Amino acid sequence: MFKKIADNREQDSVAVQFRKRRFAFFVSLLSSLEQPVRILDIGGAENFWRMMGAIDEDQIHVTLLNLSQESVTLPNMKSVAGDARQTEFAAQSFDVVFSNSVIEHVGAYADQQRMAEEARRVGKRYFIQTPNKYFPLEPHFLFPFYQFLPISIRVWLLRNFNLGWIPKTPDAAKARKTVTSIRLLESV
Repeated sequence: MFKKIADNREQDSVAVQFRKRRFAFFVSLLSSLEQPVRILDIGGAENFWRMMGAIDEDQIHVTLLNLSQESVTLPNMKSVAGDARQTEFAAQSFDVVFSNSVIEHVGAYADQQRMAEEARRVGKRYFIQTPNKYFPLEPHFLFPFYQFLPISIRVWLLRNFNLGWIPKTPDAAKARKTVTSIRLLESV
C-alpha cells in the first residue's frame, strides 16, 4: 500500500502528484528569468524531467550532476560526474541550481552544509528540496516515525524486514551504514 502512495515511478502515485505540484511552483519561478535558463540538477535524472513535463529544449538547458555520469538522450541535457560538495564549475555558472531529495544523502551535517554552500556558489539562484524530518512517514523506509527511533532499533528493523525502498539487510554493519547514510534535515 505505501509503495502505491510513495512510488515515484508511478504517474498516479500520491508522491508523484506532490512532486508535480512542487515542480509546477518551481517552473512558475523560472518564468520570470531570461530564457534560456541554465540549470544544474544535483542528483537528477533525465526521466525526472520527462515525468515532470519540463523538457522544452529551447528554454531549459539542464546539466545533471551525479556521482557517476548518467546516460541522456535529450539534446538540452548533459550529464557530468562529480561531488555536489565541491564541483569543478565556476562561480555563478548556472541561472538555477536545482536539487530534489538529495541533500539528506550527502553525509554528515558538515557535508550537507558544504553542498548548500556549493549550490550558492555555482548558482545565481537555488531550489533545494528535501523531505521534512517531521513528516510522520519516513520517505525512504516508508515506516511511520522511523527517523525518530534509536539507531539500534532502526538497524534491527532493517536487518529483519524489507522497509520501503530498502531491502532487508541481515548484515549488521551494512544495515547500520544504510540507516545512518540518510540524515533528514531539520529547520534551525
